[in-house]
Amino acid sequence: MAYSAETLRRARMALAQQRADWESRQLANLEHAYEQVPRLRQIDIALRRTMTAAAQAVFTQGGDVLAAMEQVREENLALQAERKTLIETHFQPGFLEETAFCAHCGGTGYVGSVMCSCLKALCVQEQRKELGAVFTGSESFENFDLSYYAADIMPQVQVSPRKVMEKNLEHCRRFARKFNEASGNLLMVGGTGLGKTHLALAVGRAVGEQGYSVCYETAIGLFSKLERAKFSPNEEFCREAERLENCDLLIIDDLGTEMTGQFVTSALYGLLNQRLMTGKSMIITTNLLVDEVQRRYSPQIASRLYGDFRRLTFLGSDIRVLKNRSV
Repeated sequence: MAYSAETLRRARMALAQQRADWESRQLANLEHAYEQVPRLRQIDIALRRTMTAAAQAVFTQGGDVLAAMEQVREENLALQAERKTLIETHFQPGFLEETAFCAHCGGTGYVGSVMCSCLKALCVQEQRKELGAVFTGSESFENFDLSYYAADIMPQVQVSPRKVMEKNLEHCRRFARKFNEASGNLLMVGGTGLGKTHLALAVGRAVGEQGYSVCYETAIGLFSKLERAKFSPNEEFCREAERLENCDLLIIDDLGTEMTGQFVTSALYGLLNQRLMTGKSMIITTNLLVDEVQRRYSPQIASRLYGDFRRLTFLGSDIRVLKNRSV
């Protein structure tokens, strides 16, 4: 899973804060225990001394090193047993936990070069915060109302809009449920108000809930960010462009609503190529048909959109208009 640099930075900061809070609580509990049972402080001091004595025994020249080590070990075990008894007698279970902050990584966030589950969980939390700025809460598969699509067969396509949309909904559910780094791409094509954005965001929400990094941008917002990164480069703008290139799922909404031009065509071609070559999934929604894509952008872009994407055609009447009529 590819988390953006900003998401990872915030997750690491959260992990560091959690570890610091945990250590602070541990120290506070220990000080409280020392006040309640002064003998515990004496035992801990004595235990540190036995460790020093053990080290000295190893490096001592002459004498019976094994016998000295055995004596230190026995003293150590006796002190530990007394400490355990005092804690169990005076405090609730777990009050003086002796386990590490994280049993796997100790709070570093990594086991060797592999990200630990504790840091992954925080990355998922940060990812959800990012998605929360996009999702209002209504864009889900459960809220996708098929009753707005006519059940009557359309003569020109010999199928009803509802039947088509039932299949589209099921395909999107399956795409989200089985999402991985090799899931491929979806191209949602159809007129205004047919639910393309709703289903794209529903997929994004479900994929994000699984811990994958998801970016949503309108076509206008996308090209604005790519333009800033190219012509006014700074750390923030470059991070935004990197996030769009590297996230696990990129959703581009309403392709074709942006102002066209040489930069837009070049940027779109470069972004498509970059993500297709690295196997990063995309969902693109558009009102444009293949010949319109060719005229607006280029035959190469049309070839990629209609050759490397699974096309879902949306049929029906503008749902916004239908909802307005029912008010």
